Amino acid sequence: MKILSATIAAVAAAGFALSAQADITLHGASQFNDDHPFNVALLKFQDEVLKNWKKEKINFVLHRNSELGLEKDYVAYMNQGISVDYAVFSPSHASTFSKMVAIMDMPFLFRDLDHWEKVLSSPAAMKPAVDEVYKKADILMIGYAGGGTRHLIVNKPVTNMAELKGLPIRVMGAPIQTRVFQAIGAAPTVIAYSEVYNAIQTGVIAAAENEAFGIEAMKFYEVGPHIGMTAHAITIRPLGIAGKTYRKLPKDLQEVIVKAGAIGGKAGRDMEAGQSAQKLEDMQKKGWLKLHPFTERDKLLALVAPIRKAFAEEVGGTEYLNAVDAIK
Repeated sequence: MKILSATIAAVAAAGFALSAQADITLHGASQFNDDHPFNVALLKFQDEVLKNWKKEKINFVLHRNSELGLEKDYVAYMNQGISVDYAVFSPSHASTFSKMVAIMDMPFLFRDLDHWEKVLSSPAAMKPAVDEVYKKADILMIGYAGGGTRHLIVNKPVTNMAELKGLPIRVMGAPIQTRVFQAIGAAPTVIAYSEVYNAIQTGVIAAAENEAFGIEAMKFYEVGPHIGMTAHAITIRPLGIAGKTYRKLPKDLQEVIVKAGAIGGKAGRDMEAGQSAQKLEDMQKKGWLKLHPFTERDKLLALVAPIRKAFAEEVGGTEYLNAVDAIK
């Protein structure tokens, strides 16, 4: 009986050891296929985890091409700890849980592309936003893709403050958009995205704003062939992992996940930032549009400074804005 008891105990112990070493499966989600920068970020993240984790086997399942819905759904799923363990998403989709997150989409948050890259590469600068999203949305931001730079789309050259003054321009519906463009002297109006082409063509407005991918897809260059290079917004697209998933992982795997997220996000933003600039150059070479450097961007930043500060105070993002501005 003692031998049998010992055998049962040994089997039970072995069974426990096996269960403790069971495979880990993590589900990711994307609206796109593998040639999109977001998927490049996610795949790089996966590769880095697999390269640096030598214990339990990890199975990554990336659901592509909107198989699990849209980005807003991924955020909801990660918040609930169901269906999606990791994804790239727009900060605006997390604003349901935290108003402060909207500051990450605010125009003129960054001085230029170099400043944007330094901020996203600085864990200290991003910490207030990371802590807020983890606390309010239960999603841990571990990396940052993005990099689409938005400029003016105009039916005439706009290169300085005088040419910008009174410019009738379409903006998105968020109030901060109207406040910012009023501050820099333009005449903003909210128009549905689907109506922008016709509105410029018929003279209802003279301009809109967008990034290279949108300009090409919507053929805005046909009615607004002059691109004022204001670089007034540079996108941030966090790579996040569900808090409920993250907390279940072994501590040493958590460390691998965080490091891999930073590397994956960098791969995604390097690709998108490069593609955005190159796409504009390609369209100019085709004769579709003309790129015009904006010569007084320092004045734009000065005019928008009080708007940025006030908005940050409204949404509880002052600490984050101060951290962003402190990066030189």
